[in-house]
Amino acid sequence: MITLVLVDDQELVRTGLRTLAERDGDITVVGEAADGRGGLGVVRQYRPDVVLMDIRMPVMDGIAATRAIVDDPVLAGVRVVVLTTFDEDENVMNAIRAGAAGYLLKDVSPVDLREGIRRVAAGDALLSPAITGTVMRALAGRLSRSTRPALVEGLTEREREVLQRVALGESNAEIGAALHISPATARTYVGRLLTKLGARDRAQLVVIAYESGLVLPGS
Repeated sequence: MITLVLVDDQELVRTGLRTLAERDGDITVVGEAADGRGGLGVVRQYRPDVVLMDIRMPVMDGIAATRAIVDDPVLAGVRVVVLTTFDEDENVMNAIRAGAAGYLLKDVSPVDLREGIRRVAAGDALLSPAITGTVMRALAGRLSRSTRPALVEGLTEREREVLQRVALGESNAEIGAALHISPATARTYVGRLLTKLGARDRAQLVVIAYESGLVLPGS
């Protein structure tokens, strides 16, 4: 059973998310909060697998709350998905820098919402196609002027291939199928990449892949 905490300042939104998330029976909402500070308290109490976190809230916003969760060693197993109606470049990048494992817009389909929660709980990053495009557009100007190839110089050819697939948002199973390796082997490669590149999670690997020039916007 995947445990979930909802943090959003609109009760109606939380009610809808609870209904949608719990529909298939493998996800259960263990707590809710209406602002980031309250969310921290609930997360510390229940230590859920996943937190769905709104960005714009009173008292403490979602980015600050995400950073506090990620920086707390007691909450090392908790993964945050930022859920918002706002898709500005700055919010996307700040959420990833704060340690969010995923980012979805609130108009995501119910099926994609549940699948997203499952993927993040399993250790995958989650960036919706619209958000991935936003992140890459934010990087595009920087990348057109200069890249940082040194970020990936120490990687083997296979590790580069896996990193490219991660940057496309593929799961371990999808990476394995594309490269003719098992999902477990793909997971091992991703673990090596996290260590070698000093990345917190797969979402940060996506940014590194583009900043290094290994993958280019629009590719």
